[in-house]
Amino acid sequence: MIGVRETVLIHELKRQGLGVSAIARQTGLDRKTVRRYLARGIEAPCYSPRAESERIAERFRVYLLERLETYPGLSARRLHRQITPMGYEGAYSTLTEYLRLVRPQVPKVFERRFETAPGEQAQVDFAEFPVTFLTEPQAPRKVWLFSMVLGRSRWLWGRFCPNQTLETVLRCHIAAFEAMGGSCAEILYDRMKTAVLGEDPTGIVTYNPSLVALLDHYGSAPRACQPYRAKTKGKVERPFRYIRQDFFLGQSFRDLDELMRPVCG
Repeated sequence: MIGVRETVLIHELKRQGLGVSAIARQTGLDRKTVRRYLARGIEAPCYSPRAESERIAERFRVYLLERLETYPGLSARRLHRQITPMGYEGAYSTLTEYLRLVRPQVPKVFERRFETAPGEQAQVDFAEFPVTFLTEPQAPRKVWLFSMVLGRSRWLWGRFCPNQTLETVLRCHIAAFEAMGGSCAEILYDRMKTAVLGEDPTGIVTYNPSLVALLDHYGSAPRACQPYRAKTKGKVERPFRYIRQDFFLGQSFRDLDELMRPVCG
């Protein structure tokens, strides 16, 4: 049996006008072999089954399926970190290929991206996270992740908070501006109550004066998403999904202080 390269060479020589005998002499093959491969055509290569090293993730099938059943959104990175101390020696790419086989498929929706210039816009929002702290196992509670994302670079700053009060919102803005070393021309908000107080019939939005004063101090201004168009702030919502899947799901925290360390990057 000859390889794909020799098969292609045989057909190329035939295309150039050489006869079977001439092709046999040039390739060093028997004339019967040349005739057989000319009659067969160029076939797609057949590969042998994957080597054992490429199916090493199968050893962890039970654990991986249990984790995905409990937390369907766990990232491959997180699972790779978890099974490596258990003896997994395969590559990360090997695990991702395996997870494609066992993880339920979710249809992807593709949309046109909206981009802004550097320094033009940042997006802010809160996401709710239910949590049970190790120090209070009988008292499930909710915390909120404040997140600010730069529109151009997708630089992210976030902090888990015990509430969404105006004081908390202002403190998070100050900490985020200090971390990024400045501010943007405008900050885009979903219609969170601490940012947007209302809108008149003509579409004029009234913002919280304390927030306006703070942003003005940093040379910025608020902007509200259009009603029922939350996707216009998708840049700040995507990191929530990443943090929920790669950091939060399946994780245990001693108390709120441990959880409230800033997320930045």
